[in-house]
Amino acid sequence: MYKNFFKRGIDLTIALIALLCIGWFLAIVAVWLHFANKGAGAFFFQERPGKNGKIFKVIKYKTMTDERDADGNLLPDSYRLTKVGKFVRSTSIDELPQLINVLKGDMALIGPRPLLVQYLPLYSKEQARRHEVRPGISGWAQCHGRNAISWGEKFKLDVWYVDHCSLWTDIKVIFITIKKVFVREGISQEGQATIEPFNGHN
Repeated sequence: MYKNFFKRGIDLTIALIALLCIGWFLAIVAVWLHFANKGAGAFFFQERPGKNGKIFKVIKYKTMTDERDADGNLLPDSYRLTKVGKFVRSTSIDELPQLINVLKGDMALIGPRPLLVQYLPLYSKEQARRHEVRPGISGWAQCHGRNAISWGEKFKLDVWYVDHCSLWTDIKVIFITIKKVFVREGISQEGQATIEPFNGHN
């Protein structure tokens, strides 16, 4: 009952209130990133699979420049990630624009994180079950390692959430997420500026 009915209403209400309360802050961050990203813009839009694999455009703050090498190829993530961008990522501020995705119905507050479209054919049948619910701004996997755990572990946690989605689980995720944001745990994998791509064998 909660997963199929009440969850959406709660998400919609909280997202609307949050946007009304912090809209001014989101505008300030956008201006800050516009200058830090050297003209590359403040927002990042990318297609991601949502519930039942339906494609939507996720909205995030952009934390990297678009700097390229002499051949026109983007420089490595570790080089393009600015100091401002690193702070925005480590505090999870870059995820806040996804409240708009929640309002639109693309996402939920809590659920498996929306990943890249090219990963869809790489999932096992069990891993693909993560798409049985709306993706979330934060999720069960983010509470248990965020980007510091392996893809295999992350997918197992995502499927666990699908099978155990409840109001109590979502409340628990919210409080654990807040704690991890303050201590900045699991932001990236060891030795990586961002998480290593999924290749279907993790």
